[in-house]
Amino acid sequence: MDREGRLAGEDAGPAPLVFRRTTWADLPTIQRWLRQPHIARYWDHQTDDAAIARDFGGSIDGSEPCADYMVIRGGVPIGFIQRSRISDYPEELRELAELVPVALESLMIDYLLGDLGSLGRGLGAEMVRAFTELCWFDAPEAGEIIVAVSANNAASFSTLSSAGYTRIASGRLTPDNPSDGEWHHVYRHLRPGRVEAQRDWRWDSR
Repeated sequence: MDREGRLAGEDAGPAPLVFRRTTWADLPTIQRWLRQPHIARYWDHQTDDAAIARDFGGSIDGSEPCADYMVIRGGVPIGFIQRSRISDYPEELRELAELVPVALESLMIDYLLGDLGSLGRGLGAEMVRAFTELCWFDAPEAGEIIVAVSANNAASFSTLSSAGYTRIASGRLTPDNPSDGEWHHVYRHLRPGRVEAQRDWRWDSR
């Protein structure tokens, strides 16, 4: 598998998805995307130059334990996606571990489609599905990817479901946007071939 090649499979459409590690030259594009209403609603991110450099520069210079990628189709950036080990962020690990068991090697991802013309075409699910393959390739020690999504963000958890993720819990977590409240759904994707161990968490379907 080539991380900058055909990761979306035979149904990728007219052009394959390409995942390229971010560079400093990508920050203005990320900044512009974060200012769009459909993204700002859920990311609730500061978008001044200093904040963008602070929060996205760490993946570029190696000071943050995460891997950020631009998502390219036909030579055009359409989105952004990132992965990290949950255990590298102790506060997120502490909160999430109150809802579900989390292994030290477990990954989490976050993503956005910035290109307005790419919305409503199933590209979000295609992007997540393809990036999940890349995670298994680049992080062979990881047995699962866990993603927590605001219960208000129906588009995002629909994307995860379409990409093969399964909802495993619901509960209270600190929201990215305070206006959303604390209620989140937790989704998981197991590495292919992994047998799920017996779980002892309590399902809350509210």
